[in-house]
Amino acid sequence: MKMVMCLLCTTVLVAPVSAREQLSAPSTTELLDHFGTAPNGLARYEYLSSVLPLLAGEDKLLAKQLLATVDSELGLYNEAMMAFPFDNRVAPPRSTPLPQSDQWQAVDAADVIAKLAANRRIVMVNEAHHDAHTRELTLALLPRLRELGYQYFAVEALSAKDVDLMRRGYATESSGSEYVLEPLYGEIVRQAIRLGYTVLPYDPEDATTENRDGEQARTLQKVFDKDSHAKLFVHAGYAHIDKAVGNLGSRIQPMAMQLKRITGEDPLCVDQTQFRDVAVGGLDFGFYNTVASRFPQQQPYVLRAKSDGQIWSSDPRQHDVTVVLPPAAERDLDVNGLMRSDALHREVILPRTPFDLDQRPSWLALGGARDRYPINTDLCDNQVPCAIDAHYPNEPDNATPADRYTFLHRRSHNVLYLFPGHYRLRAWDATGKTLHQQDIEVPPR
Repeated sequence: MKMVMCLLCTTVLVAPVSAREQLSAPSTTELLDHFGTAPNGLARYEYLSSVLPLLAGEDKLLAKQLLATVDSELGLYNEAMMAFPFDNRVAPPRSTPLPQSDQWQAVDAADVIAKLAANRRIVMVNEAHHDAHTRELTLALLPRLRELGYQYFAVEALSAKDVDLMRRGYATESSGSEYVLEPLYGEIVRQAIRLGYTVLPYDPEDATTENRDGEQARTLQKVFDKDSHAKLFVHAGYAHIDKAVGNLGSRIQPMAMQLKRITGEDPLCVDQTQFRDVAVGGLDFGFYNTVASRFPQQQPYVLRAKSDGQIWSSDPRQHDVTVVLPPAAERDLDVNGLMRSDALHREVILPRTPFDLDQRPSWLALGGARDRYPINTDLCDNQVPCAIDAHYPNEPDNATPADRYTFLHRRSHNVLYLFPGHYRLRAWDATGKTLHQQDIEVPPR
């Protein structure tokens, strides 16, 4: 499996190594090599846990980013946000005031975007790679856009080397970058194939920061060269969906900007990385908290003007639609205080009711489509760390699971979030050894 950290444009190759071999602070190259050579997510977690206390400066920041990616892969979504509270959010321009509740109303993001997409041929939605909450919207849009005739789905995290993906019907450990190992990302790929999309990789293997967006745009252009009636849905990262220079630096033209120029098609660009909760369990002052407090909702939403129905964009020069993601928990909207956190030990100190780190975020229910299935460390024979996977029938151990949760403490319990149906439940340790396996059924409502 090739590991690609898109924020840092770093590539790591995978082969086995023991985390306990590292006795002193590694160099950047050693950190990436050892991280990439670990055989699975739990082994990567153990390695990072062993070296994080030894690191400082940029290397510690890199390790926190890697840890956040691993946390997300292991189903530890609150921990992922606490490990790397990456905040690339820029406040909206002064010319774009924050919406007031007497002038705007919150409406379901997927419904509105589908209506806007009816007269377009390209829709682009972005994500924050370590924040799986930014994948909920894409999953909701897949069936809606398919009904509108969108037949191509381009996925940044996939590799062109997985030539059997469409025939197989699901992602595996060798399907692309580490992001596709996260269960919701895997579900996006699985559902797209089931719905009849042609799923396409488009991110170049060996691009530089300077030429990456151009290569992405030229790859996507080929869809229209081959099919003059194509309608394309693109799932991308961060500012690659921008229509103007700025967020990727002053010299880089974003993918969406370049694709618009070379195809003549104006993509519907949807941003959901700016108005999201980056300080899960901590304090997040500013424009996000202001808007989320004014428009409390349970699902991703957009804001529509009460006067003329216009959909709000925080920066119309860059994107057409701004999506607001609800906070991880209702009480996670912040009022006052200070927050200190330790990425490894997940310690949060702040003057309010403590955040329950072990309570998985409610958005995992996907608007009620998935039910809670209770699990506990009895499945692990009380060995920790221990991951619990729920696999669809006939999908192997190396397939991205329907959901996963990882126990880090003995005598613990939690839940998986699963669609109704049959699953194979598997518990495994950092060596990859199966500790327990059983068939389960999640009954329909």
